[in-house]
Amino acid sequence: MAEIQDNIIRTEYSEIMQKSYIDYAMSVIVSRALPDVRDGLKPVQRRTLYDMYELGIRYDRPYRKCARIVGDTMGKYHPHGDSSIYEALVVMAQDFKKGLPLVDGHGNFGSIEGDGAAAMRYTEARLQKITQEVYLSDMDKNVVDFVPNFDETEKEPAVLPVRIPNLLVNGADGIAVGMATSIPPHNLGEVIDGVIAYMKNNDITTERLMKYIQGPDFPTGGIVVNKDDLLSVYETGSGKIKLRGKVETEKGKNGKTLLVITEIPYTMIGANIGKFLNDVAALTETKKTTDIVDISNQSSKEGIRIVLELRKGADAENLINMLYKKTRLEDTFGVNMLAVADGKPETLSLKQIIEHHVDFQFDVATRKYTSLLAKEQENREIQEGLIKACDVIDLIIEILRGSKNREQVKNCLINGVTEGIRFKTKTSQRQAVKLRFTERQAGAILDMRLYKLIGLEIQTLMEEHEETLKKIARYEDILNNYDSMADVIITELKKIKKEYAKPRKTSVENAAEAVYEEKKIEEMEVVFLMDRFGYARTVEKSVYERNKETADSESKYVLPCKNTEKICVFTDAGRMHTIKILDLPFGKFRDKGTPIDNVSNYDSATEQVLQVEVLEQIKNAKLCFVTARGMIKLVDGEEFEVSKRTIAATKLAEGDRLVLVQAADTMEHVVLQTKEGYFLKFLKDQVPEKKKNALGVRGIRLGEKDEVEHAYMLESRTEYTVEYRQKKMILNKLKLANRDSKGTKVRV
Repeated sequence: MAEIQDNIIRTEYSEIMQKSYIDYAMSVIVSRALPDVRDGLKPVQRRTLYDMYELGIRYDRPYRKCARIVGDTMGKYHPHGDSSIYEALVVMAQDFKKGLPLVDGHGNFGSIEGDGAAAMRYTEARLQKITQEVYLSDMDKNVVDFVPNFDETEKEPAVLPVRIPNLLVNGADGIAVGMATSIPPHNLGEVIDGVIAYMKNNDITTERLMKYIQGPDFPTGGIVVNKDDLLSVYETGSGKIKLRGKVETEKGKNGKTLLVITEIPYTMIGANIGKFLNDVAALTETKKTTDIVDISNQSSKEGIRIVLELRKGADAENLINMLYKKTRLEDTFGVNMLAVADGKPETLSLKQIIEHHVDFQFDVATRKYTSLLAKEQENREIQEGLIKACDVIDLIIEILRGSKNREQVKNCLINGVTEGIRFKTKTSQRQAVKLRFTERQAGAILDMRLYKLIGLEIQTLMEEHEETLKKIARYEDILNNYDSMADVIITELKKIKKEYAKPRKTSVENAAEAVYEEKKIEEMEVVFLMDRFGYARTVEKSVYERNKETADSESKYVLPCKNTEKICVFTDAGRMHTIKILDLPFGKFRDKGTPIDNVSNYDSATEQVLQVEVLEQIKNAKLCFVTARGMIKLVDGEEFEVSKRTIAATKLAEGDRLVLVQAADTMEHVVLQTKEGYFLKFLKDQVPEKKKNALGVRGIRLGEKDEVEHAYMLESRTEYTVEYRQKKMILNKLKLANRDSKGTKVRV
């Protein structure tokens, strides 16, 4: 029993959980979800392509069943289930998802409208020519490291020797633990031009790089309409790209106008095409427009063609703007250029991605030409031995005839040992003693066939030797001179561009904001409801009153308002997002609503909702702002009546955040509560009124590591009870003090 107790390791449970979770998270990040910046591939993609290469499923050979590829990949390299491997294989074959498909699929590999691929037992695949020549070439020249597979029975490449920045060309998307990547695809020719420009000038700016790389190039085409924002996106590695579909007008029958959508935003592929059709139908059903009389999806293998038939006299331009405003025909692509660089996840700028790629190309080229140089030096050694042997061939033949075995001959050729060998003359023996061939040369001499002694063969050998010397000189020049190696890489890139580059599909421009003139909406009283998950909707006032108890219990915010008004969403990041009531779903009480992310610029990943108010109700009020660092101020509500969808509601010091935003007109006292248990109660009259872009004044003196955790506004003659450390506490009973004092520590 004592021995067992001695072997028990006691540790804090939370530490074990933390370490285990971090290990799991890093495993998902590095080994599954994120691409490597060097080849732009996730492990499952890399392993699938390498397995196809190993199985010999080349572009010029017959297709093979996908089930065979998936099974072999899973058995040798990727033990995470067949569905993930097949899904990766399918995506690499879909030309509407990848700007540069890496797999040549044969059979049903799904459609742009969201139809899934057929089961792997029905479909076939093989490598594309570019995959074989640009992604998998030179694998036999020790250009990349090989690592053991999961059970150490096979070796797999740690990275593929891809010659182009695949991370940019094909883009990437993946959700890891606590982070996600979303990189748009780009045009192959433009990216190659950008790489060459960087190689010629390492100090090139992102702005100059964008002279070559205009912006994303989506396989679905479309229009990027915020060109001026792209510089910031590429410099920081994150941001938003606004995409629009391409709409053309055609003349229909009986003088009617047709709106024809020929290109869609990349974000619309899949089920979102069907959703777009439903949204257009909903616009007509809800009487938002009566100008659309028919809608049909005439898309085929030749491309997208969605036709909207308009009634006579309809304003086509206004309707196009309505489609941009009310449907996903204009959408946002969120960019987060996150990849694994040097073994850890990192958000990279455009220039950093190219920089990592070029460094990788120099590493691959160094290893390739080192391998080629070693091979040619070996050839030179053998050739020099054979040339030297031809000069003393009679002596070698005499050694061969006078020896008892191969080892005796070899020892003589290498070390000049003549013991046990019969020579015709002493002169021959003295010459044999002087022989000093290398071991490799001796082996080649012994393996040499007699026909090699023909004059023409000797001449060929001499020519081969000259060619070998030229290759050695060239390889040494490449390895010893940066410019020479750069020229080789640039030459290869230009060949790839010439053979595989295609014209750009997505146009990049600065387009004006779509302005849609809506018909006058009949004003009515509604109730805004939003739950704790951020799903918001509106219902009729009478509907709310019938379901008041349920609505109040299920909703975090319940605000009576009019359907023509706006909602203000204040967040802890100091921002205010405005939402039109009309943009929110209106209908039945049991409808779920829509996330406020979808109807505003609110980003749930970086900020949290602090307070929701109706703009009309706070315009004539004073709002109290309190931050975690104890800053406080009052702001006139009129300052928040703005046309922008998002503004800075207040100025925050670096690292600070908001903890309270509340209308304060009827309030008498302010109570600030800190993390370390200090409470300070003072009169609201001690709080000065400031502009929204001011920091405010200090409300409480904080300890070194303390911060304001909660803030409360107290109305006169109303009792306020809060739960503090699992006990009820009446705030009104706190001792009144002055602003900018330390407060009282409450011990419960």
